[in-house]
Amino acid sequence: MKLIEHKISRRGLMKGGIAVGTALSIPSVLRAQTSTADARTVRMVIGTLGAFDPVVATSDFTHMHAYAIYDKLFGPDSSFEPHPQMVGNWGVSDDKKTYVFELRDGLGWHDGTPVTAADCVASIRRWGQRAAAGHLLTSRLQDISKKDDRTFIIVLKEPLGALLTILSGPFIMREKDASLSPTEPVTANIGSGPFTFNHALAKPGASFTYDRNEKYVPRNEPADGLAGGKIVKVDRVIWDNGLVADQQTALAALQAGEVDFLLSPPLDLLPVIESDPNIELQVLDKAGQDLFLRMNCLQKPFDNVKARQAMLHLIDQEAMLRAGFGDSKYVKPVTSMFGNETPLANDENTEWYKKGGDPAKAKQLFKEAGYAGEKVVILQSTDWAEASNMSLLLAGTLQKIGVNAELAPSDWSGLVARRDKRVSVEEGGWSIFITGEAEANFPQVATNPILQMNGSKAWYGWPQNDDYEALRAKFVDLETLEERKALARKMQRIWWDYVPQVLLGQYVQPIARRKTLTGIIGFPSYVPFWNMQKSL
Repeated sequence: MKLIEHKISRRGLMKGGIAVGTALSIPSVLRAQTSTADARTVRMVIGTLGAFDPVVATSDFTHMHAYAIYDKLFGPDSSFEPHPQMVGNWGVSDDKKTYVFELRDGLGWHDGTPVTAADCVASIRRWGQRAAAGHLLTSRLQDISKKDDRTFIIVLKEPLGALLTILSGPFIMREKDASLSPTEPVTANIGSGPFTFNHALAKPGASFTYDRNEKYVPRNEPADGLAGGKIVKVDRVIWDNGLVADQQTALAALQAGEVDFLLSPPLDLLPVIESDPNIELQVLDKAGQDLFLRMNCLQKPFDNVKARQAMLHLIDQEAMLRAGFGDSKYVKPVTSMFGNETPLANDENTEWYKKGGDPAKAKQLFKEAGYAGEKVVILQSTDWAEASNMSLLLAGTLQKIGVNAELAPSDWSGLVARRDKRVSVEEGGWSIFITGEAEANFPQVATNPILQMNGSKAWYGWPQNDDYEALRAKFVDLETLEERKALARKMQRIWWDYVPQVLLGQYVQPIARRKTLTGIIGFPSYVPFWNMQKSL
């Protein structure tokens, strides 16, 4: 079998009211502690990084950390087409069941040892036990094995046209780390990527530091999305965790030049930012995010479909969006499980949508579900202002129709830890949490874990519907967009009958950056650290 350089053509993977006057008057706590960062250091306020292992944790922040220190076999470009990253050459047999992958030159771990095929095999196997795309691969996999130190082979039981897209999923770790259970977090933070994790300067709760990996060999290609040449143009990136909870202070620090990048500036302060000659707003993710609440389908009351359907009718998207974002031009309602703008968006089974919601219908459905006053615990992320405000409104809306709802406030890392629990609320479990997903990820039916309904293997909430899963399994083998659109309508009908989650609306969030920081790659969900540069 001849190994050749391939151009891949498959679609790729993805997956607070503050008064204006107060923001400018708040003194920056950083001003007394630090001087303006030099031109080779970038300081970023992104979000709370509380977990490091992208197999165990699914948050965007964990994956942004992983993109800095690890590398992937393939990566999606700006059009979501998968392109080789760690792979140099690859080939496929005539029956499309056997793939051979050869690693490119120059790959080395941060500890000085070379990357080997054994590392890749172990990483794929570990990731495959947790990720939705991994489950799909496992279902078709006959064997995956090392041929030699630089080559590994995947043998399938039947062809899988989306294999290269699927291989855009796992971050490649050292074999010793990938040998851990997929539920046991890897803590070494040693990868082969363009940045090294500075363990000596790590200050949990305050900041994490990433240094340019001087030994990293980028591909000889232009950067494109999360693919291409990952050329690092700064010496250091500091991920500031300490300012996440105080947006006013973060903005003041940005204005003072003490930080360079603010991922989520308060929407009601955008006019202030726009008036600052040294700061620029930029939309990196033009498709935006779809917000939704996820229900625990294993526990009362949402183990009953009528209770989940009640939530579908209860939600007033416009009110939720106002609670989270105020009167903003960056938000709008959404009714399709595939978003507003994607090719799969459709209106099948969306008659439930009603401006203002339908509390009376919701109350009736809770009654039909046999609701008997069970406590409904809403996980509230206090360091995500928009979701926190939405959670407050949600609790009040449920209480108005007689549901015993209460909030469980914590930071996002605390929410992530608790949502993994499958026990009752009395034992420390949960009923609802609010989150979001890049809309661009929703057409990735085969690989997006949020779109699974396969019970214990599904994403948080653990919905189960065999008819839906039978349709989802067909998606990966369809060749035309029209076929995929037709199947998407059938899937959406079942989705909104079962109701694993309820949409809250769509928003596009601009970032704020100093004008001296340029070259930031725009991509849904993630902000890569490579390619950007800073001038004085």
